Amino acid sequence: MKTNTIVKILVDIGMTIILMLLMAYELVGRQAHEWLGMSIFVLFILHHVLNRKWAKSIFKGKYTLFRGFQTIVVFIILMTMLGSMVSGIMLSEYVFAFVKPGSGYEIFRNIHMLSAYWGFVFMSIHIGTNVGVMTGMIKKTKAYKSKSGRFIFISVPILISCYGIYAFYKRLIWQYMFLISHFVFLDYSEPLVFFMADYFSVMVLFATVGHYLSKFLQSLSTRKA
Repeated sequence: MKTNTIVKILVDIGMTIILMLLMAYELVGRQAHEWLGMSIFVLFILHHVLNRKWAKSIFKGKYTLFRGFQTIVVFIILMTMLGSMVSGIMLSEYVFAFVKPGSGYEIFRNIHMLSAYWGFVFMSIHIGTNVGVMTGMIKKTKAYKSKSGRFIFISVPILISCYGIYAFYKRLIWQYMFLISHFVFLDYSEPLVFFMADYFSVMVLFATVGHYLSKFLQSLSTRKA
């Protein structure tokens, strides 16, 4: 495997882990939350530098349904990342404590919540649209070539996704996405690992949706061709 590919994978893994920790908010502490936010923004920039060829070709070539979908997802992620960063700076109590939002505090808090939860969902979908390299590597293994291996490879993400549907409602993520609730409810007595497990299952849910939707769109493009 090429060094550039390894670096890309490590950056993406780092972003995924930090994203999960960011969703825990006060369970990891406000100061840690702010530094994690800075870290994911740096990795986000590095991710785009490493994938600059994709950015350079955005206005080139023919757009298929899949490419259009993928581009829209990336654009939404960019908007949510910028929204999270700007609002995060305005709400900062540690890293950018010198910045004061004044009367706009509530507006920035709402922007931060919307950006965080919509960003989490679309980043998860984005992961699903780009798991081709990983699945390709798995399909080359001896384990996958067996019937039981293929069954596990397909069924495990689906089973986790089923629990992810429950966790999506249990954790009130849908309410935060539409500002039905303006406050995030956290159980401070709950071990962080349980919270992370639920959010991981939600991430797998939307990554699975993104993966199969991508395959569907690619098949439609193939039929038209």
